Amino acid sequence: MAIVTDSTAYLPQAVIDKFEIYKVALSVTIDGTSYIEDKDIDERNFYDLVKTAKSFPTTSQPAPGDFLLLYEKLRDKGFDTIISIHLSSGISGTYQNAVSAGNIVDDIRVIAYDSEIACMAMGMLVEKAAELAHSGGTSEAIVLKLNAMRDAMDAYFLVDDLNHLARGGRLSNAQAVIGSVLQIKPILYFEETKIVLFEKIRTQKKALRRIEGILEEAVIKGNAQQVYVVHGNCYDKAEAWRSELKQMHPNVDFNISYFGPVIATHLGEGALALVWTIK
Repeated sequence: MAIVTDSTAYLPQAVIDKFEIYKVALSVTIDGTSYIEDKDIDERNFYDLVKTAKSFPTTSQPAPGDFLLLYEKLRDKGFDTIISIHLSSGISGTYQNAVSAGNIVDDIRVIAYDSEIACMAMGMLVEKAAELAHSGGTSEAIVLKLNAMRDAMDAYFLVDDLNHLARGGRLSNAQAVIGSVLQIKPILYFEETKIVLFEKIRTQKKALRRIEGILEEAVIKGNAQQVYVVHGNCYDKAEAWRSELKQMHPNVDFNISYFGPVIATHLGEGALALVWTIK
């Protein structure tokens, strides 16, 4: 069984190598030049390119043909089943293109899975699927585990500038105007596959405390056994928060991840998120 994802999972290379995870790439266009994520552009050079750009960058999903080529390659390698886990269908057509390619490809079973989320939140699902596949788990057992993790999962995030999300069509303009006029620090989250406003808070410090309160409830319920602090080019801030959280919840696994170019295009530099699920 093969596990496929897309470049917005932002999995560590060691995990990709260990479990032989395959992926298709999304891309970012800056000033008319298209950059393939993790090939032509990554989180290290993206922000520098954006700072000197003359226009707002845009993102593109992989075409059905990209999926088809990969699925055929995996079939020819001898795989009989693929579980293909992708970016939320509410913010990208990536998942739908995986479905389309899975319906076209011959002689291999493709199970397309909508993570309903993004970044390392999705990455946790991909890693677990790959781990289970590696140890001989059935596709049915893997999908059941993914469903349980997705049900327990939550992601809350803060952005410095709502206009990035509004321009990219991932959040309504009205909400962006409210944010810029009142100078609030809105907390955003995923609801039914889409990014929506969760709560409006006056300062980032208060917003972080509010998210910490939600995390505490999830820890008590047993839903937050592994947690990632995800950052947009602000590692020191992320590490400081992770250290604080670890002291509060010593029995929970805390790690750090990042927003790569495609997701950072819509969230902007300085974004912070807290994501969690069961193990």
